[in-house]
Order: sequence, then structure tokens, then C-alpha cells
Amino acid sequence: MPWYYAEAPAIGPEQMKELSLRLLDEARSRLNAKLQRVLLLPPDLTRAHSGAGKVAEWLYQALPPSCDVRVIPTLGQHVPHTPEDNRWMFGSIPENRIYAHDWRRGVHRVGVIPAERVRESTGGRADWPIPIDLNRDTVMGKWDLVVHIGHVVPHEVLGFANHNKNYFIGLGGKETICASHMAAACYGIENNLGRLITPLRACYNWAEEQFLSHIPDVYFQIVMNRDAAGKLVVTGVYVGDDLETYLMAARASRMQNITVFDQPVKKIVAVMQADEFRAMWVANKAVYRTRMAMADGGELLVIAPGVERFGEQPEVDCLIRKYGYRGTQHIMEHYRRDPQLQEFAHAAAHLIHGSSEGRFTIRYAAGKLSRAEIEGVGYRYMDVHEALELYSPARMKEGWNHMPGGEEVFFIHTPSAGLWASRDRLGSDNAF
Repeated sequence: MPWYYAEAPAIGPEQMKELSLRLLDEARSRLNAKLQRVLLLPPDLTRAHSGAGKVAEWLYQALPPSCDVRVIPTLGQHVPHTPEDNRWMFGSIPENRIYAHDWRRGVHRVGVIPAERVRESTGGRADWPIPIDLNRDTVMGKWDLVVHIGHVVPHEVLGFANHNKNYFIGLGGKETICASHMAAACYGIENNLGRLITPLRACYNWAEEQFLSHIPDVYFQIVMNRDAAGKLVVTGVYVGDDLETYLMAARASRMQNITVFDQPVKKIVAVMQADEFRAMWVANKAVYRTRMAMADGGELLVIAPGVERFGEQPEVDCLIRKYGYRGTQHIMEHYRRDPQLQEFAHAAAHLIHGSSEGRFTIRYAAGKLSRAEIEGVGYRYMDVHEALELYSPARMKEGWNHMPGGEEVFFIHTPSAGLWASRDRLGSDNAF
């Protein structure tokens, strides 16, 4: 059970600060710890809207100057923050206290999830071992307390984000991330989205118990929803060190963050904020989170004024440009014979996740990618200025909009904060 939790229609900044600082008192009592060395593990800037950066800042400020406090944003394989990014997200935390996770050279192998367990969990769709390489400072440092701070929201690989995703993806090494993402892709993105325990999370739960039980950790999990005015607000905080803490948060997110349609939607317009989403790799959350709502033959328009590249690494950027978002069969044919695609298996998984499989059109209005680049990866193109003028985020309301020319559009301001699906595409463990 959680150490403590809070639920309300809206939890404001003052209560959020109280809930954050309570964690330190609870940790001192429950762990009998003096808190001389504390590690904070918030998300990166692609989840900045959750307010997790502010929680990290409050915790940092509340600890005494004598405490060795370090912050490692759980980047996974995303591009590390710049100092400006860190100031924007983490406020007064000094730059020399913030460390970038290095997914290639900064990891230590703690164990392996056996192939048989992966095979059993995925029903035979994936049959390879998953090596567990994790951030060296996290697993080898002698910490009095490790605090995971994050946003629980539907997720394409693990059903819901946060909890031990922070370890195995956010702080994972290249081999872990590649093997994991490919296993999830083979199981099927639409079989993962919004599920409380996906096959990969079941494997991670086993690995956490086997390899990480020595770490004095706690999860500070945030759930958000939109208020009557359409603004994202915190509606739940769940703090604890067990699986039930995650499940409580995930159940709350499942009820609040999944929008269910009786019929599939013909036109969705989604905006990815320029200050958070600079690569199609992360902006494609707009595709992942809406694909189960899209009607056959419909159109998804993604407006992403900050997108300037495809991948988070040059090698992956090249692979996306080479193979494009052209469907599972296309990617798997090349994956079987291209050693580079095998080496960067997470890229193959991303290309599978980002394809509509020919079922609906994906149109992109990217700020810094040309028509030739967009169309070269299999998407349709729209000029970003034209898109922002026609579907201005300041003018469009969250949900259904009737345009002057008669077009009916479902508009989403923050696709990364939810999941949209037609009733017939939801799985059996989603009770709607």
C-alpha cells in the first residue's frame, strides 16, 4: 500500500509542496535514514507539463546543505538537457547537481531477464533475453534515499508511464532499451496502451524484485486531468515503494486520462508543444495516443512547431529517413537483414509504432522539417504556419470543434497527457 496519497478535483501548488515535503519525513521514519545522500530521478523535459521539475526543486530546497543531493533526469536515450533546459525545468537546482544519463557508456549490468520469462509473458511473440543495464550512479551509489518523480499516464510500451519504467527505460542502457522496445512492438502497441500490467511491465516487475531490492527507493507519482476550463491540473499524488502504489495511480489515470468514443473519429488535430518536443521521436506520441480512436480512412494532423529532426541519435535519424513509417511488415522485412537496424532495435520498434499500417493518414506540420523530409518518411505534409493559422491552439477548444467551412475536428492540446480510443479497440482490462 502507498505511504500516503491524495486525490481531489484539483491539487494546487501549496498542497503539492506539502505532499512533496512529506515524502522526506516519511522516508526518515520508515527507512530510519539520516538522508545524507539523496538521489532525485525526475522525468526529462518531454514530461515537463506534469510539474515534476518543481517537485524535484522543492525536495532539493528542503534538504540541508550538508546533504549530497544529485538529480538525474530519466532521459532514456533522449538528447540530454542543455543548462537552459535544466533552469527552465528545475529552477534553482544548481547545474552542477544535475547529471545527464549516458545510455551507452554510463551503465552497469545488474542481471538479465531470461528469454523463457520474456517468451512466457509475451505469449511467444518475443523470445529473447533482456539484459538489464542501468545507470551506474543509481545502482552502484550508496544512497540513503532514491526518489522517482513522475507522471502516470497511458504509455505505448508499458501500458502506463512511470513507476519502474524510470529504472528500465529512463535509466536504461542501449541493450536494455533496444531489447525491451522490440519486445513491446512485437506484442503490439494497441495491446499495450492503457493496460495496467503489460507483458514487458510484468518482466520489469520481476527484474525490480530480483535485482533492485537493495535500493532504498520511493515513487512520487502524479496523475493529471483537465478541469472544466480545459486546463491540465493535478488530481492525484501517490507515494510509496510497492506495486500497489503504482496500480492505484494507474487505475486513476485509466479512469481520467482515456477518452472513449462510441464511434471512430474521422479527423483529429493534435498539437505538440515546441518547448518540449523537438524530435519526431517524441512528437509521435500524438500518433501513439490517438491511433485507437482513428477511423479507417481518417486523418490525424500533428502540429509540431518545435520539431527539427527525426531521431534522438544521428544513427536513428538516418534509419528513420531510410525506412520511414511504412508499417510492420515493411520494417520487419528490413530488420531481419539489416545489421544496423538490429543494432538499434528501438528504432525499428519506433517505426512500427509510428505507422498507421495504412489504415489512416498521418499529416505532419513540423516547424523545421521540409515537405521532402516529411513525405520521405511516408507522412503527408502541411505547412506549419498554415496549420497554426487554421487550427490555432489559442482558438481551438479541447474536444470537438466545428470549423467555419463545415469541417468537424477533434482537437487535442496535449496528446502526451492521455489516450483516445474507440470503444471497440479497448482491451478487456479497461472497464468503460
